[in-house]
Amino acid sequence: MAVYNYDVVVLGSGPAGEGAAMNAAKAGRKVAVVDSRREVGGNCTHLGTIPSKALRHSVRQIMQFNTNPMFRQIGEPRWFSFPDVLKSAERVIAKQVTSRTGYYARNRIDLFFGTGSFSDEQTIEVVCPNGVVETLVAKQIVVATGSRPYRPADIDFHHPRVYDSDTILTLSHTPRRLIIYGAGVIGCEYASIFSGLGVLVDLIDNRDQLLSFLDDEISDALSYHLRNNNVLIRHNEDYERIEGLENGVILHLKSGKKIKADALLWCNGRTGNTDQLGLENIGIKVNSRGQVEVDQHYRTSMSNIFAAGDVIGWPSLASAAYDQGRSAAGNIVENDSWRFVDDVPTGIYTIPEISSIGKNERELTQAKIPYEVGKAFFKSMARAQISNEPVGMLKILFHRETLEVLGVHCFGYQASEIVHIGQAIMSQKGAANSIKYFVNTTFNYPTMAEAYRVAAFDGLNRLF
Repeated sequence: MAVYNYDVVVLGSGPAGEGAAMNAAKAGRKVAVVDSRREVGGNCTHLGTIPSKALRHSVRQIMQFNTNPMFRQIGEPRWFSFPDVLKSAERVIAKQVTSRTGYYARNRIDLFFGTGSFSDEQTIEVVCPNGVVETLVAKQIVVATGSRPYRPADIDFHHPRVYDSDTILTLSHTPRRLIIYGAGVIGCEYASIFSGLGVLVDLIDNRDQLLSFLDDEISDALSYHLRNNNVLIRHNEDYERIEGLENGVILHLKSGKKIKADALLWCNGRTGNTDQLGLENIGIKVNSRGQVEVDQHYRTSMSNIFAAGDVIGWPSLASAAYDQGRSAAGNIVENDSWRFVDDVPTGIYTIPEISSIGKNERELTQAKIPYEVGKAFFKSMARAQISNEPVGMLKILFHRETLEVLGVHCFGYQASEIVHIGQAIMSQKGAANSIKYFVNTTFNYPTMAEAYRVAAFDGLNRLF
């Protein structure tokens, strides 16, 4: 059994693990990364963010082909199977793995593939796929093992028609009707994807509003467009049991309803990947969802052990995870790259997509902050008309007196790109954070970014 010594060992090669490993390596530390897969990238690359967004892109292209009259000269609307569409995602995954493997090689970071666990607070034992055990000793360790779908014990996930957001990527047929249980971000994204393929979707929501953390107007718009694309949304429902059939599934709800479909996709919560880490050997406790508690410096209850990414819970976004991992390593190497990651834009890749940063109208009203609203509707924007993407709007919330930008909310084509312009202005100090920036700056024309100028004029015109 070989023993290897390092300055920093990182458990997990998803965004948080990569962010931590790269920052530590660039600060001159000797770094090793352990991952349970034989390829780097973590769940983000292999099961979550990358495949679902690649799927979404392909489905959007299919929807454009099937609805744009110009394409009728080429041929009639086409039906595409889910496995066919999945192939495009597999190509992207392979490219991502290649890129990320190169980052580790270039920064001389050692990779160990196997299951890593703590034997003490400075020692990780890695059980490799061939049964060999490698021992890694390090001064500091970063836990970045990510999360997986939460699986209640009373649901048979071995049934061939019951899936979660990981196993749905093995779906070998295209259901005519699909039940999605759980209307969080993942549930709404997959509802968009499958409805775009012509599947009838029943979206079961435990709450009374879709994605209630969003601005109410944006949430309402999402509900409208999902319903407009044949998604049946059922609010305030809880499951009683799930009955697997030979060729389908029946969802029994506590309200007495029964819903039959060809398959069920469970999207109700996630669990931290901590059960195989041996945290009990070093006295680190996890909560009921397997998540590790950290302080604002991403340090656990053990002073030399840090954690970042989905394994610590909120906000469970790849973008935030990378920065959290980088910040955890920043604490270790003390190179002024630390920050507490709390200014994260929301990116939701439904069809159409959603992105926001800052406060929403409900929050500003409750806080009694005098705000005004500026809007730009995409249907009036030249670039959106050219791109045949009329759905959506940009909404800027700003202080009536100081003109400080308080929130930016975007729904529609390229929303997750557009939001970053507002984010840049909101991060400025004092008078530099003002809605007047958007009217005193020349935007390229025609662009989607020009929506900021239109929305700013709209908002300023409301002042008296």
